[in-house]
Amino acid sequence: MGETHVTAHEGRSATSPSPIVDEAAPEARRGNRALTRLRSLRSPRRPRLWFEILLIAVSYWLYSLVRNAVPEQKAAALANADWIWSAEQSIGLAFEETVNHAVNSVTWLIVSMNYYYATLHFIVTIGVLVWLYRSHPGRYAATRLVLFSTTAVALLGYYLYPLAPPRLMNGANFIDTVLVHETWGSMASGDFKNMSNQYAAMPSMHIGWSLWCGLTIFALAKAPWARILGLLYPMATLVVIVATANHFWLDAVGGMACLAFGYALSRAWYGSLPHRLPKWVPTGKSRLTGVRAARLPRPGPAADALAREDAPATADTPVREGAPATAVRHP
Repeated sequence: MGETHVTAHEGRSATSPSPIVDEAAPEARRGNRALTRLRSLRSPRRPRLWFEILLIAVSYWLYSLVRNAVPEQKAAALANADWIWSAEQSIGLAFEETVNHAVNSVTWLIVSMNYYYATLHFIVTIGVLVWLYRSHPGRYAATRLVLFSTTAVALLGYYLYPLAPPRLMNGANFIDTVLVHETWGSMASGDFKNMSNQYAAMPSMHIGWSLWCGLTIFALAKAPWARILGLLYPMATLVVIVATANHFWLDAVGGMACLAFGYALSRAWYGSLPHRLPKWVPTGKSRLTGVRAARLPRPGPAADALAREDAPATADTPVREGAPATAVRHP
């Protein structure tokens, strides 16, 4: 019963392995290793704190360096601002000046917006990154890629399309709220204006980053109030950048276009939008295939019972009372 017999079929002869296959085997192995390496790079992995801090610091330093190194093409920037203002007027959506004057008449409100513009841009973005790192490590790298690629493509916009903000337009009636209210914090006004590129208003990264924060919070937060705040944050930012005369609303459209590019790049690399990736980082072989590692049951009576039920029957396995008898084959 337990013996195994191998019968040779008549008319068939054994063939030796093809030398072509043998020669191709090393190439196939190298191809498999390269494919495995690529899958490993494209699979989410747990972020390292020291690396992330260093990466963010260096990336922002490079962003500021490149942004401020873009030639300040004042004539072209002012001409582009005049064109955008005329285009908005032609479609009946040139509301920036009205908002700027209306909010500026309420001192406490415009001062709050000045500080909002100068600080929350960094605080909220870093806060969302920390939250992702701690609570959604499997989605962290893909979501960070969206943010970094959005910022990178914005630099191209600063170089190709210099644009003066409304507050610097010639012959316009916009109010520079930071100068009027002597508010601290703007790198584009007061004592800091010589340290920052004044004509890099398109696209608006205040909108690009705030919308990234808002969409991330809305997609991943569980509390309804948090998801609502996530959606309100970029809306409030849009009001702030217009009220302080730092951007046209079309600059916000440019920021949204950059963010769309960031999401497209992240999806192409990871094969999915960030919020659809596993929350926790897969381990073992599952990390190479991008499949979430299964959670094993904790040790205990329930796990022991499950293991006993899944174990194959043997001659020594006791049969539970009332259970149907099954035949056990002996080798």
